[in-house]
Order: sequence, then C-alpha cells, then structure tokens
Amino acid sequence: MKYLIVLGDGMADEPIAELGGKTPLEYADTPNLDRLSKKSEIGMVHTIPDGMKPGSDTANLSVLGYNPKVYYSGRSPLEALSIGVPMKDTDIALRCNIVTLSEEACPFAEQTIIDHSSSEISTEDCAVLLKAVAEELANEEFQFYVGTSYRHCLIWNHGKVLEFTQPHDVLGQVIGQYLPTEEKFRSMMERSYEILKDHPINAERKKQGLNPANCCWFWGAGTKPALSSFEEKTGKKGMMVSAVDLLKGIAVGAGMGVACVEGANGGLHTNYEGKVDAAIKALVEDGYDFAYIHVEAPDEMGHQGSVEKKVKAIHYLDTRVIGPAVEKLAAAGVDYRLLVLPDHPTPIRVRTHTSDSVPYLLYDSTEEKEGSRDYNEREGRAGGILVAEGHRLIDRLFEK
Repeated sequence: MKYLIVLGDGMADEPIAELGGKTPLEYADTPNLDRLSKKSEIGMVHTIPDGMKPGSDTANLSVLGYNPKVYYSGRSPLEALSIGVPMKDTDIALRCNIVTLSEEACPFAEQTIIDHSSSEISTEDCAVLLKAVAEELANEEFQFYVGTSYRHCLIWNHGKVLEFTQPHDVLGQVIGQYLPTEEKFRSMMERSYEILKDHPINAERKKQGLNPANCCWFWGAGTKPALSSFEEKTGKKGMMVSAVDLLKGIAVGAGMGVACVEGANGGLHTNYEGKVDAAIKALVEDGYDFAYIHVEAPDEMGHQGSVEKKVKAIHYLDTRVIGPAVEKLAAAGVDYRLLVLPDHPTPIRVRTHTSDSVPYLLYDSTEEKEGSRDYNEREGRAGGILVAEGHRLIDRLFEK
C-alpha cells in the first residue's frame, strides 16, 4: 500500500456572494474530486490547536502527525532548516519577507503595506535585493539568507523570541502600529526601505506594472526546532514535494526526503506536473511509502483577495495534480490511499488565515464505496465526522 497526501494550502473558504453563495471549493470545476468523493470518506479536521495562531507552520505539522503544542518552536526555524542555515542553540531565526510599501511622500511609519509577496517576485531578483540589504545591515549579530521568492531568513545571534506582526494579516493598512517595538528591527526595516525603493530592479518592476519589492518585514521568530523522525514515528518512509521552504524545512527536520522540482515557485503558475512526477517516482520507483504534495497557490490567491484566481488554483490542483497522480498510481498497478485537504482556511473576505476546521477527503483504491457526497466545506460539515485533534488525522490514512 502506498500513501499520498495532496494539500491545497489555504484552500478552504467561506460562501462568497459573487459565486452564488458557494465557496471557491464548491464553485471550482473539480471533476477528479467530484468522482473520488463519491467513493471516499468526507469529514472535517481541526488542524490548529486551540490557543495557537492559524498558520501553515502549525497546520502542516498537524497534518503530518506532529502535535504543534509539542513540536512547534516557530515558523522561521523550520524554513532555516530547508535553506541549510547552520543554526546554533542560541540563535533566533526570523522570516524576512520582501514586501511592497506604498512609497508615499510621508514618514516611513505612515506608509501602507500593499503586497506581502511583491507580485510573487522571482527568487533570482529578490536575491539581488536581499544582497543589497545585507551588504549594509549584516554583521556579527544579524545574518541574512536567501530563501524562495519573497520569503527569506534572518538569523539573530544570541537573540530572543519576540512578537512580530505577520505582513499578510495587515494588507492595505498603515504600518506604524504594526512595526516592531524593538528599535533595532524597526531601524533595519526603515533602512531596508531606503536601500530598496530606488533599486534598479524595482525601477524596472514599476515599468512592467509589477509591485516593487521595497522593504524587509521581519516576523515568525523562533528557536532551533527538534522534530522526531517521521519514519520512526509512523513506520513509513516519506517524501516531501513542495516549493516553499517551510514545508521543506519540516521534512528536513523530520528526516524525510525532499524533492527538488524545477519551476516549482509557490505561485499560481507553478510546475504542477513536475510535482506529480516527483511524488510518483518516489512512491513507485524509489521505495518510498508516503508522499506529500503541497500546493501553495490557493493560499497565495486568498491573500491577494482574488476570487477568480483562487477558483483557478483549486481547478489546477484538481486537474493538474490529483487527476494525473491517481492515473499514474493506477497505471503503476499499486494499491494506494489518498488524503486531500487544506491546512487551514484563507478566506477571501479577510485575506489571511483562520482557525476554522477544514474538509478532508480520504480515498482507498482497494475499497468499493458508493455515495453521493461532494468534497467541500458544506458537505464536510454535513458528514458528521470531526477529527478534533489534527495530528491524529494521519492515523486514519495509515490505519491499514
């Protein structure tokens, strides 16, 4: 038996008037999910433990079977693992987003944050911008490391865990009240803005109608993580397929394999087919028992507030990931169990994460079930199944 999780990050949502009162998951054209759902267990799972902030870090730990209340030490340390940062026990890792501020003729604190992803800037361009910042601001206390797209890492030597605001939580707002209270971070953010706003790369981006990547934004502070081995915990050899450093970092910390897929960028136009190929190769050819395909696009489109693009991201997840994966597993002649779910909701209404439970679909290729239930939030709630502790859902996947 082979095991596959397909996770649509932030895919869950709320009913939207312009979609006729349907959620994006209800509204999207999903022929493969429609077919599989009639033969699957459909239920709800609560991935965010009570009292913890809703995020892809805590939620994906849950989906992989790690209780965030036990294993979570911060988001950025997990990403640092993926980047290959040699963290010391005394280091603090922070996410360093390169964001878009409004560039108004006003004091820095009166600028408005426009975009947390700078129009999904490429890693290549953002690396040049981060280098310009690091050349002036890096020292023995602070070191910058390049990640993926707009997502980078700052290591604070002998630092402490501080509370920072997540940039995607305050889009469209004046930044003053959300700036760090620690003066050194506030100062670095303001100086990064001065360094980047007139950088040639940003001048060219503006000409192309793209948002400039003009300020560092720090958040997600945490200490060096210590995850137990996924294989020792589950008895399954696992492979992670994702474009984002957070998921890769969780995999590194858990001793899982990490697939490198060319063209996988965490955006709407990513290499979906390459992700499927990597997962199927791991399962069918390379001796892995379990693969985890993570697709970031629905979450990014939720943060952007684009109903149309979020619906399209879900359609792509269905037709370019789930459909081909199922076909390739069937063609290989292997028995498999498939779990499809979001990690958390990213509702268009709020453009950030919420802690609400999310729907899951669990399909077994060896079972002949006949039902009428579709896969979406409404049907998940109607099914009467709720896995209240998200880290226990994976036990349902592996129960055979």
